[in-house]
Amino acid sequence: MDPVRYRILGTTQAFRPDGTPVSVGGARLRALLTVLALRAGRSVPAGLLVEEVWVGDPPADAPGALQALVGRLRRALGADAVASAEGGYRLAAGPGDVDLHRFERLTADGLRALADGDPAKAAVVLDDALALWRDPPLADLPDRTAEAARHEARRLDALRARHTAALALGHAEQSLPELTALCDAHPLDEPLQSLRLRALRDAGRPAQALAAYDEVRHLLADRLGSDPGPALRTLHTELLNPPAPTPTPPTATPPAAHPPTTGPAPHAATTAPGSTTGPVPYAPAANPAASRP
Repeated sequence: MDPVRYRILGTTQAFRPDGTPVSVGGARLRALLTVLALRAGRSVPAGLLVEEVWVGDPPADAPGALQALVGRLRRALGADAVASAEGGYRLAAGPGDVDLHRFERLTADGLRALADGDPAKAAVVLDDALALWRDPPLADLPDRTAEAARHEARRLDALRARHTAALALGHAEQSLPELTALCDAHPLDEPLQSLRLRALRDAGRPAQALAAYDEVRHLLADRLGSDPGPALRTLHTELLNPPAPTPTPPTATPPAAHPPTTGPAPHAATTAPGSTTGPVPYAPAANPAASRP
């Protein structure tokens, strides 16, 4: 039987193999499912489940309360969806059945394709990864701050790689709006700022790229008391010293047309008295054999 599939990017949801959503009502129940789905296919100790579901405020009978919550989850998903194992519980699903884990795998595949010099493949795979993302990630995890921050950083990795692939494919103009928004949201992210400057340059806006570099330089000085890093400084040097355009080889001049050769005028045809003058019509040569007796 095909497994249930889970979403934990955004609000936690479960879907049957035919795509029908499963009702997972109640904040505690969704928190339990989130914790199990984060470790899909692995046993999660009961103590860790209690800690992450109740976040420092466990019930008096924590093991009993957890057992009751697992029973509710089994009734919602199916008796075999949550297995008892090794002093805890395990969600009967593989990483490929959880959207967050698929996002992680696709992101890794896209980064690998980009490193291998295949930006077209990287773009396709990273688009698939980013299409899975919904904010806020792990919305139903009670204490989500640290775990969500780690995955949000991974999403930023995917976005940087996607725009790197776009620039390699000559799509600088299309990347600029999102790159600008990302730089506004993460102004101290130098790799993102480098991508925006490259996109401006590749889109034929070198003056805007230089102005943007000055803005970043002042921002880093004000916020961090530091200068731009080596990558940004190298890009700035390239902007100040663009490569000279490759000269176009001269087009070969076609030889002058020669005037028609001047020769003696053709002899005038002798016209018999009474005949009509004009061009002699073409006539095939007589067959010599036909003139023989």
